[in-house]
Amino acid sequence: KPAATRLGLILHKGDQKDPGPDLFLDPTQQKEAWIVSGKLDLAKTAPDVSALAFGDLSRSRAHWVDRVTLLWPGAPASGFEYALHVSPAATLRVTQGGVAGGERFALRVEAAGMSPELRERFPYLAGATVLKLDATNQARTPEWLRAQLAVSQRSTDGRSGDATSVQIPGVLDDLLAYDGALGATWTAGAPALRLWAPTAQKVRLILFAGPRTSEPAQTIDMKREGGTWVANGRSAWKGMYYQYEVTVYTPTTRRIETVRATDPYSRSLARNGTRSQLIDMDDAALKPAGWSALRKPTLAAIEDAVVYELHVRDFSVSDSTVPPAHRGRFLAFTDSSDGTRHLKRLAEAGLTHVHLLPSFDIATVDEDPSKWRSPGELSNLSPDSDEQQGAVGRVRAWDGFNWGYDPVHYGVPEGSYATDPDGTARVLEFRRLVQGLAALGLRVVIDVVYNHTHASGMAEFSVLDRIVPGYYQRLDADGAVENSTCCSNTASEHRMMEKLMVDDLVHWSRDYRVDGFRFDLMGHHMRRNLEAVRDRLGALTLVKDGVDGGRMLLYGEGWDFGEVSGSKRGLNATQRNMAGSGIGTFNDRLRDAVRGGSPFADRREQGFATGLFTFPGEFTHGGEGDRTKLLDATDRIVVGLAGNLASFPYTNRRGEAVIGSAAGTGYTAAPRECVNYVEAHDNETLWDKIQYAAPAAATLEQRVRMQLLALSIPALSQGLPFFHAGGELLRTKSMDADSYDSGDWFNRIDWGRTTNHWGMGLPGAEKNRDRWVTIKPLLARADLAPHAATLRMISDAFADFLRVRRSSALFRLRTADEVNARVTFLNRGPSQVPGLIVMMLSDAVTERAPLGSRWKRIVVVFNGNPQPLAYTYPGFAQAKLRLHPAQAAGADSVVKSAKVDGASITVPGFTTAVFVAE
Repeated sequence: KPAATRLGLILHKGDQKDPGPDLFLDPTQQKEAWIVSGKLDLAKTAPDVSALAFGDLSRSRAHWVDRVTLLWPGAPASGFEYALHVSPAATLRVTQGGVAGGERFALRVEAAGMSPELRERFPYLAGATVLKLDATNQARTPEWLRAQLAVSQRSTDGRSGDATSVQIPGVLDDLLAYDGALGATWTAGAPALRLWAPTAQKVRLILFAGPRTSEPAQTIDMKREGGTWVANGRSAWKGMYYQYEVTVYTPTTRRIETVRATDPYSRSLARNGTRSQLIDMDDAALKPAGWSALRKPTLAAIEDAVVYELHVRDFSVSDSTVPPAHRGRFLAFTDSSDGTRHLKRLAEAGLTHVHLLPSFDIATVDEDPSKWRSPGELSNLSPDSDEQQGAVGRVRAWDGFNWGYDPVHYGVPEGSYATDPDGTARVLEFRRLVQGLAALGLRVVIDVVYNHTHASGMAEFSVLDRIVPGYYQRLDADGAVENSTCCSNTASEHRMMEKLMVDDLVHWSRDYRVDGFRFDLMGHHMRRNLEAVRDRLGALTLVKDGVDGGRMLLYGEGWDFGEVSGSKRGLNATQRNMAGSGIGTFNDRLRDAVRGGSPFADRREQGFATGLFTFPGEFTHGGEGDRTKLLDATDRIVVGLAGNLASFPYTNRRGEAVIGSAAGTGYTAAPRECVNYVEAHDNETLWDKIQYAAPAAATLEQRVRMQLLALSIPALSQGLPFFHAGGELLRTKSMDADSYDSGDWFNRIDWGRTTNHWGMGLPGAEKNRDRWVTIKPLLARADLAPHAATLRMISDAFADFLRVRRSSALFRLRTADEVNARVTFLNRGPSQVPGLIVMMLSDAVTERAPLGSRWKRIVVVFNGNPQPLAYTYPGFAQAKLRLHPAQAAGADSVVKSAKVDGASITVPGFTTAVFVAE
């Protein structure tokens, strides 16, 4: 029962009619199971379970929030007394007389309730009973925090009571947080190790000569310094492997445990992260040739960035032009291959950043490639068969593929992407990857996943929770780990979890020259966490740190859900809450308006680029309701094209003069805070979505044009354009809704531009079976498989859009004020032509300094209709507009038929045309 937060086993001696239990057992959670061990002899007298009415120490409902204050759940009640119970040997138990087995210290009820400072730190605990420690006992607090703790409530007449264990992150932050360097630091070639483990009773450093040597080379008792433990080493330790042996009270087992753990601040690892390795990131042996002289491609401002999201393994594992030893690995980015040549073409056109899906140490891929299993030969199977997904599914737990959103060690590159997972090859090779992309003209963003860990408690791959149990993970009201992110959530509202985030990001920036970070499920962090990251990275300089912090990209998923939703744990880092921070969030409003529907709706729903109202499919009928839906979607796209600014002035479909925040659309305060996209690694690819939504009669050419039209919208928008790798190659995943563990077969990309792999078989049953009835006939259609000429055309036409964007600062405006003054839209209001967006950009605004754009006026027409449309506006006649040179000489022959005739502009169906005037 892996999702359970608590489990109880009730045993009866008799049959089901017995009125009550003879024995109640509280199992222990181990990995994904709940375990009850030991032999029970029910023939003997049943134990007394009446004490259960006086408390439950398996739950942690009380909170110790600062050095003098504890909180009891619920409002104060008269006629009760409270006490703190402490047992260094973990012998506390509930009896009818109260909590026994340790020392007892009286607590005083604070009639004034929670202070404003405490309410700000712990908004989700508002209304709790405030309890205070006696001043004479406060000096013993650090000692008590290393013990089993409980708080009891007992009526003064002794007839009723309650007891619970205690959550202690608040008091740890108040009393024992540490601001200095953690992990290994090096002085004159010798390391010093410092571990933050304030609740540990003892810590030993276990040194090993190699990654899998059976016996330790040395065991050192570490010295306690406040909340940290320290060991000073010798130069001979360099390259050795190590673990910490931590003796600590563990709430999940309610015992004092002695556990082995790796270093949360690891910088290198043994295979599968079993041991940390002592390395100095400044060691010359870990710097590839030219590393110290590495210079990144110029980036004048954040708003000039264009991002391309790519998975390390996807990039090369199927590319026969990559040397076999490099396929699926970091070093593939250093080779001359179809993949690197494709990236270079995009960089020359205007792409600036490659965003790598998680590249840190993860749990779900065995780093020993000799253990990987293949699904076998699948290429001869029918394009609509279920055999492919079955074969992939049978080996998915043992192949080399996973997206990697299951962190173990945040600060170490993933070993399955290295040529040798033991030791420093992963460090050296990730640095070579960064060099390789820089040589192509590209900067690097990495996907980071600080919102959860793969595991917690005593489970395999648990690191943080073994060292400071109950601190790094976010706990619910009973003390169980929250898992709303699908794994063990972290608690970045706690000081040392925030510190780990900040320290780790500085490490990736300084030591690997990473140029930006994308935060997975960023809404599960607090805004102040991201501001701390922004400020710390912003202080980095090229001279001192080798990286320009002022050009660091920061963006993430600002979704609002789970236990933090509505800022329950503090102001969380959601879309609206991040306005004014300078940190970007993904704009799902534009995504859904362009594609149609949402990831949680019927995939056949249409949007602006997929024929809503203008080219009805099987799911829609083209009536007045669809017309209204299209006009609403168009309003959202208009605001998105303007950087999704809350302040952007426009005319909505009703003819009302409104601003971007109307109808819940715009939420940013600056264009850089908007990440515009129409596809990402999540959900179906854009091409697969189009197959769902397009009418059955839509031709391959019309579907290709829908794809190009959709891609053009983020490409020509204000803010940060974001593209999923292969979108410009009509990438398909066989209509898979979630390919996170679908293997190489369903995640392939052909950089040689000969095929998009349409018809790889039905996608995995786990996430897609209920849609197989719709998917199967589409996969069987050979006419939906594009030819090589089509793939070359669309990828080159996409590059033309990047050239258009790069050609003028008008597409890359820096402030909300500039966007509001220079961006306007025609064809608005209730009489507008449906499916037509006309955007005007001006470098000739009265009383505003020119930007220096070559083009004084730019008109962009997005035609979401299947047929050509003409739009007339008197100002066109005086502007002397012409088709943008990048399109006039570009790859798309259809757009070349777009024309200006006096005051009228005509644009072909499902086409975006850009017109310019000098």
